[in-house]
Amino acid sequence: MTTLFSIFMLISSITLIGSILLQESKQEGLGAMGGSSMDSMFGKSIGTSKQAMLRKVTIVSAVVFIISAIALAA
Repeated sequence: MTTLFSIFMLISSITLIGSILLQESKQEGLGAMGGSSMDSMFGKSIGTSKQAMLRKVTIVSAVVFIISAIALAA
């Protein structure tokens, strides 16, 4: 049983790292100092479905990671 949860933990951790790295940043960084960006002027409609999918994948993999960590600790 511990092998199964270890495999779940490994897969969910790799998925979690990948989904976090693929998400776009909410901050504009130094580009915000120069004025308004194109996204703020015209709205951001391109890629919202990709961002929503990445958000769901992140949540699901985080839940699987936490459940497998609790199961391995018990």
